[in-house]
Amino acid sequence: MTQKPALPDLVKTRILIIDGAMGTMIQQRKLTESDYRGTRFPDAVKDLKGNNDLLVFTRPDVIADIHAQYLEAGADIISTNTFNATSISQADYDLESIVYELNFEAAKLAKKVCDEFTLKTPDKPRYVAGALGPTTRSATFSPDVNDPSARNVSFDDLVASYTEALSGLVEGGADLLLVETIFDTLNAKAALFAIDQYFENTGKPKLPIMISMTVDQSGRTQISGQSVEAVYAAVRHANPLSVGFNCALGADLLRPHLHALSKVSTLPISCYPNAGLPNPLSETGYDETPATTSAYLGDFAKNGWVNIVGGCCGTTPAHIRAIADTMTKYPPRDAENALQVPSAQLTEVMP
Repeated sequence: MTQKPALPDLVKTRILIIDGAMGTMIQQRKLTESDYRGTRFPDAVKDLKGNNDLLVFTRPDVIADIHAQYLEAGADIISTNTFNATSISQADYDLESIVYELNFEAAKLAKKVCDEFTLKTPDKPRYVAGALGPTTRSATFSPDVNDPSARNVSFDDLVASYTEALSGLVEGGADLLLVETIFDTLNAKAALFAIDQYFENTGKPKLPIMISMTVDQSGRTQISGQSVEAVYAAVRHANPLSVGFNCALGADLLRPHLHALSKVSTLPISCYPNAGLPNPLSETGYDETPATTSAYLGDFAKNGWVNIVGGCCGTTPAHIRAIADTMTKYPPRDAENALQVPSAQLTEVMP
């Protein structure tokens, strides 16, 4: 296979498409406890249903099919099924011992599917993003209202946990690393430190990094309570491939916060929002149709705010196809000159 273009170069030539939701796609399969246990975990003491990362062992066919659906829909980048694949998160299931292998196999599986699509369409290479989720603990927030200094995880604990996970992702074949759904900036800084330390210690070529925060409607991270501008300032030193948003909100509610980021960022920007706010009565648990989500993201692209777009919770291959079709109309954000765009030139499209 010929060498693929470097992502830092590719992100300047066109708007790239990252895949949509994994968790809500898995939920639609109505899998049972036995699907999660398989032959690998028959004697697990705790219930495993809902520990979606395990499916790379027990139902790799399901995960590979979801990856393939997103690639068929037009995704350039697919994320590994490793959102909770750290020792900190897997401790909830007493499965800390499988973390390296879990990340390795998830990256290997995604890489296999990506390579198959790249062979079919060499002019549209596909990339694997090794997903590093926020973990189930916070380095900033105290779990004890009577002791503000209490913590259930330390910075060093997070670094060790992230290092184990990312080593599996890199050695399994990931093309880039995705530090996503940041609700605590200190957790994210631990992940970034772990990444720097890993590549320095191993001597391997450093992979590009996407950094993606999740904010509430006020525009602040949900645990550390930092503004968009503060998070950007805290992670800018990592010189990532992109910085941006995912999860928590639909694209309509993310609009002012994306605009705020665009006014300070000299880096490419990513945005992969939920399909609106949660609605338990909806088939996917979310209300926005592919046409609605793609129209909002098209507005962002028209304003010159984005370089990488896709979907998070509730989005489907249909959403990604609509988004990919919409993005063909617009050039990527010119990160180096974006701060010179007058606000009077901005538009707003309401689907």
